[in-house]
Amino acid sequence: MQLVMARSPEGDLMCLATDLHVLDAMSTYKLHWSIECLFRALKSKDFQLEGTHMTLHDHVERLLCLLTLTYTWCVLVGVTLDCPKKAHGRRAWSVVKMGLRELVRSFSRESARLCDLIDLLMPSQTNSPESVGC
Repeated sequence: MQLVMARSPEGDLMCLATDLHVLDAMSTYKLHWSIECLFRALKSKDFQLEGTHMTLHDHVERLLCLLTLTYTWCVLVGVTLDCPKKAHGRRAWSVVKMGLRELVRSFSRESARLCDLIDLLMPSQTNSPESVGC
């Protein structure tokens, strides 16, 4: 067992107890953490997946796919927005929460911003001047 310690770009100390090589441990933990954030947002934080009480495998599978796409879209939108910082220097709201709020606002107001938000889902190669937008 090894103890791996590192600081995040924000200066937070992270400690991992692992049997992996140091570099493998860091990359594995980074992937693990992103998956944990996805499931937290899907289950209890933003999308309330558990509140659906669905039990049919096909329905749950389709809903999970749709929510994962929506989560990704919320992240893409959220990183484009400015977020106020709290006293300790961290964001006041998560990227997902901000993205979800912006998407809901754009859909409810039928704003021109909605086309820009839809374009975030397109691969960068298709965002050329020749491509057709909304």
